[in-house]
Amino acid sequence: MNNSVRPTDDINNIENVITTHGNMLFKICLVILCKEQDAEDALQDTFIKYMLKAPTFSDSEHQKAWLIRVATNTCKDMRRFKLRHPTIDIDELSNYCTSEEDTDILEMVLRLPEKYKLVIHLHYIEGYDITNISEILNISVSAVKKRLQRGREKLKIEYGKELLLNG
Repeated sequence: MNNSVRPTDDINNIENVITTHGNMLFKICLVILCKEQDAEDALQDTFIKYMLKAPTFSDSEHQKAWLIRVATNTCKDMRRFKLRHPTIDIDELSNYCTSEEDTDILEMVLRLPEKYKLVIHLHYIEGYDITNISEILNISVSAVKKRLQRGREKLKIEYGKELLLNG
């Protein structure tokens, strides 16, 4: 009789592994990453790797050790990525504004859809011209112009609402 443990496409086996080891792995990820959302992402990535790689284990302890190793490596990779690609919390961005009006405008820009936010940032903040933005984003010059126009229109609408609410 073979005592090896091998994951399969069997949904029951996957559910069993998640039920058996999920809580323990989540706690490990939480201790390493110190952020619940990141720990959830790392846990999900760990189980995806488990399903994709489908390794053969000699017993359940070998399986558990493999899952712990994958989870800790995933967490380390996430931490390394964040160190190499630092971000600023949106709440902290207001510290870089010189006036309350600047803060309000920045918040409105951040609420724009990504495609408008990016062209507005590149044009007005970074100082790129329309042709350069077109090349950077690999879209046509007319698409850049249209996105700038629509982004400005959305900002005008939002700014008008703000003035009405505060006025």
